[in-house]
Amino acid sequence: MSAAEQNEQSIPVPSFYDRPQVHLENIPIAGGVPFGYESITNPVVGISGVYGTWGKSYNNDEIPSLVEESFGRILPDAERMNLEPLGFVRRHHLTGLSDDEHKKIEIVVGARLLQEAAKACGWKIEEVDAIMIGSSGPVSVDFTEQIASQAGIVEDALKVSVHKACDGSAGALHLALNPDLTYNQQSRLNLAKILEGKKVLVGGIEGLSRFVQKSYDTNAMQLFGNGAGIIGLIPGKSMQFLVGDTQEVYDEQGVLAVHMYYPHSRQIHGDSMVEVTEVTPHSLRFAGLMNEPADGLPVIMAGPMGMVKLFVRNGVNIVQKVYQTYQQKMEQLGTIGKNVEVAIVHHANLKINSLKQKNLSKIGIDLPMPWVIKEFGNVSAASNMIAFLRELPKMKPGDHILFDGFGAGTYYDVFVVSLGGSAE
Repeated sequence: MSAAEQNEQSIPVPSFYDRPQVHLENIPIAGGVPFGYESITNPVVGISGVYGTWGKSYNNDEIPSLVEESFGRILPDAERMNLEPLGFVRRHHLTGLSDDEHKKIEIVVGARLLQEAAKACGWKIEEVDAIMIGSSGPVSVDFTEQIASQAGIVEDALKVSVHKACDGSAGALHLALNPDLTYNQQSRLNLAKILEGKKVLVGGIEGLSRFVQKSYDTNAMQLFGNGAGIIGLIPGKSMQFLVGDTQEVYDEQGVLAVHMYYPHSRQIHGDSMVEVTEVTPHSLRFAGLMNEPADGLPVIMAGPMGMVKLFVRNGVNIVQKVYQTYQQKMEQLGTIGKNVEVAIVHHANLKINSLKQKNLSKIGIDLPMPWVIKEFGNVSAASNMIAFLRELPKMKPGDHILFDGFGAGTYYDVFVVSLGGSAE
């Protein structure tokens, strides 16, 4: 870590709720639940959105007590993680709630965020043509449909659920943009072709506090937390696909074993672990096969170094492949000097991202990968969208942005887009 990074790490990070632009609400369930969100707009590129979280904000010093309270035992020093070097300073949790209370809260949160994302784009909610939501452990199998209904989205709007762990929102955006994507070819509905020119909300919504508290995995409890991010765009206009690829590498060792809280036959179809199901004429589910914990727990994960080994090597390979294809495309277009302005990388932990950036640099690929969401912890499928929204005010029409999503399973979606103009 550089001296500048060390100095930045030492600066106190306030709660997300204390950010000046955050709108605070109280959800009147289970005695009241804090909920905050921040809207981001960039009318010049025609993309806007909203991100936020719910539950109590815990800093690193408070996390061990939360783990002890949740698991009912003392947390030994050997199990206490040194979280600050991993890039996390705070995360949000709810404790002592029933499954029904969690469900009610997450549906309220999801619906409000859809409404606020549409509002940030200047759209009426009934104008939204599709929503695409990534989630690792959905609170119900019809979560996407329920939040769409409660938000006021019209019945014949397309509802798409993407369950590829932390890769969910990046995978959803890739589906919306790349007509040649394998999963689009597997489906009767090629989403990228159908959604071109339409008003689409894409994001990740993760109630990970509910998820990890049932796991009794102290690493997961210390790393993960609640979070959500949703962007509004018009594929082909405000965001155009340039190049991209997806990759599946089954986690044979179960380094990050995750229970599937969504339907999956547990079979591999052809060369893919992803099942594509047309739930209704207006609802699709893309469900990724996971190596599940043998005892039925939600998640069992190795320590941070296990995550590094799982994601860095394969992650570097697919980014290298996509970046080389990007360079070839720029050469074909006669824009060799054009380059990626910023890489929006899943915030798994800072060590993974820093090592990935270092290894890419060794092979001549230097991509800015800002670490921007310290107040949330690892929020799985929400992190790519939150990171994008944090960087969105700096972006300009014509900028090329690389998305790097990866998650348990393991799944990878890496693609480069060009930003356009107004999303009216």
